[in-house]
Order: sequence, then C-alpha cells, then structure tokens
Amino acid sequence: MATLERIRYTPTQIKLLDGELHRTPASAKNIIESLPQIVWADQTPWREANLWAFEQASKSTDSKTTLSSITHLHAYAKWLERQNVQWWHFPAREADRCLVRFRGDLIAARDCGELAPSTASQRMAAVVRFYKWLAASRLLSTEWPMWTDEQVGVRLVDEFGFARTMMVATTNLAIPNRKSQGEKLEDGLIPLTAEAASQVVSFALIHGNYELYLILRLGFGTGMRIGTLCDLRIATIKRAVPDPMFPGFNKLAVGPGAHPPVHTKFGVTGQIWISDEDLKLLNEYIYSTRRLARQSQAAPDSRDVIFLSRYGKAFGHGDGNASRGISVQLGRLRKDGISNGISAFRNFRFHQSRCTFATELARIALKHGTVSTAIQLVRQALLHKSEKTSLTYIRFIEKMEVMSEIADAFTRDFLGIAGSDAFGNE
Repeated sequence: MATLERIRYTPTQIKLLDGELHRTPASAKNIIESLPQIVWADQTPWREANLWAFEQASKSTDSKTTLSSITHLHAYAKWLERQNVQWWHFPAREADRCLVRFRGDLIAARDCGELAPSTASQRMAAVVRFYKWLAASRLLSTEWPMWTDEQVGVRLVDEFGFARTMMVATTNLAIPNRKSQGEKLEDGLIPLTAEAASQVVSFALIHGNYELYLILRLGFGTGMRIGTLCDLRIATIKRAVPDPMFPGFNKLAVGPGAHPPVHTKFGVTGQIWISDEDLKLLNEYIYSTRRLARQSQAAPDSRDVIFLSRYGKAFGHGDGNASRGISVQLGRLRKDGISNGISAFRNFRFHQSRCTFATELARIALKHGTVSTAIQLVRQALLHKSEKTSLTYIRFIEKMEVMSEIADAFTRDFLGIAGSDAFGNE
C-alpha cells in the first residue's frame, strides 16, 4: 500500500566536472523541513505528486495546507492501488475514468458514515486541483476527457443585508458538502460519556503503549489537542503553577508566546488546566528509566520533548500533526478495544477526548454558574479563538437536557400508556 513519508529537502547545485556529476548544497534558506512525499507499494516515488508538493512548499504555502493536500492525494493513491487503476486512466467511457470512479467511492463512504461530508468534499477538490496542475504543467494531456467545467452562482449577503451573486468555477466532479443531521461539536464529533471515557483510558493502560495511555489520559483530563500534547516540553511541566482560583489544578503555559513555545491551533497563547494527579504522573514519567532511555537516542532539539518513541523520535512535528507512529498505535488500540466489546472504541477519534472534556466542563459550569460564565470558562480552558466555538458546547448541553426531559416524558406518557393497554388486552 502507498505510504506518506516526510523528508528534509536540501536544494543542491549539479555541476559536471571531468565527466562526473557533483552536487553542492545551495542556500540553506531554501531547505524544506518535513516535505511530504508519496511512495507507491513497490517503493517507487509518485514523482508528479511529489513535485506538486514541492512546488506548494516552495511558494511559502502554509505547511499544514501542503500536508492536508498531500494527505488527500495519499488516500487517492491507496485507492488507485486497491482498484489496480492507473492515475492517468481516462477512457472514452465516462463511468470507467479513474476520477469518476473515485468520486463514486467517496460518496459511498460519506453515505455510510466512513467519511465526514466535509472530508469527502475536500478530498475530491484536492485531487482535482492536482490534476489541474498536471494539465497546466503539461504533465498530462489537456485533450483527455477528465471532467466538465461549470460555473456556479454563490449568493453572498453583507452586514447591511445587501445580496450579490458571485460566479465560481467548479467541475462536475465536485462533491457537495451536505452535513449530516444531529448535534455535533468541533470537527463534527460527539463526546463520550464519562463512563465510556474511563473505559477508554483504563483499556489503554492495560493493552496499549504507556505513552499512548498518558496522551489519552491528558486528552480527556485537560482537553489539549494531539498537536499540543505531542509538543509538550519538560520545562513546560516544571513551570506549572497552582491555580488559586481552582484548587487541585495547575496552569501550563502553551502557545507561541510561552516559554518554551508549545504548538497550539491558530497560534493562541494561554494556560491549560491540569490536575495535581496528572501533573504528578507526568513528573514521574519524565525521569523514569523508560523515558530516559528514549531521550538518550533523541536528537538534541528533541530531548526536552516529553513524549518520544522508542527510537527517540518525537510523536509530533511541531505543526499540530501527530506522527504516523502514534496514529498506528491508536488504530491498534481501537481495533483491540472493539474486539474486547468496548463500544466506545467504535469510530473513536482522539479529538473526542477534547470534546468530552469540554462538554463535562460546560455541564458543571452551567450547573453552578451563569451561561456567560460557562462560555468564558470553556473558552479559557480550551484556548478557543472565538466565543462562537465555546458557545456550541453550551447549546449542546442545553439541548441534551431538553431532549432528556422530552424522552422521559414521552416514555412515561406515551409508551407507558401503550404498555398498559397491551397488558390489558391479554
């Protein structure tokens, strides 16, 4: 199966001297760290896709944007290998074209819940962008029937209520982003119950890697994103200070403005709450023989990172994305959990730990304070960029409570009557 690798790209100048090729490093300013590259199952690179990734990275495109595009293309590469189809397969019959077939499988995966509607739309759009680049670069013939260009009118309304229509270029391969029904939170996920969260963490302690157990425990206990957890430093933990307003909890400084800097989404600088128990557990782990053995193999710039693989590699890249190693471990844990009958692992995503923490925090805050206090508390704890995201948790709790009351009333008033009548007719 095709894999997604990361390389450190160093530009070189090639010269022919005395009949031999000589490579000399070019300017260090043009070095690209963690450049994503796709490798086929036969260990040959997908040269066209890798060149596209290089061009995006060279144009000062945000590294996360480049990685997102190549991740979608990697999924497409795996699909091509599963279907045994070449990426340039565009026969006269439309239904047999690689892009049309891929679009159909994306829609099927979306409809059965394997892919979020937004993911299916973005994946198809990324693949089409790649093919447009191929055509523009003359790496693929523009005469081949790939898709049909279309113009779509998008209605925009400004703050004064005036509407205007903007024409947008698209293709007949575009997949509409039709959101599924139901109340969901960040990244379209729903939280776990407190009991289910406890099952996940306990199972990870017994059956999983100890580092993964700590990361999951901190995810449910602090609400930190995986990118922040994988970028935590020893000094971050050592500089934790007790919160006098929140007994039993301490504050960790994270973000680009913290010392040392720790990655956060949107570059928000703030303080994360961590319990005394979790802080003690981290301090014990930092100086454990298990971690010190890993630290001895780490590169100088990674030795102060808390979570390291057994080969001394950091679980994160400092860009908000977890390494493939942690993703593989989580996948194995999910599979083992399902086989052991733990339903919480079905379709489990790490970000649900953050959703669960925020939901429980919002529930308690609403119980003991006002709505405005709850919003500010959730925003402060999760380092939300805007109050709009924090407000979704408050609305989620309010709706859950109303739905719970409705369910109780419906069961009592309707199903109870139906049950009495059924017994009376026997």
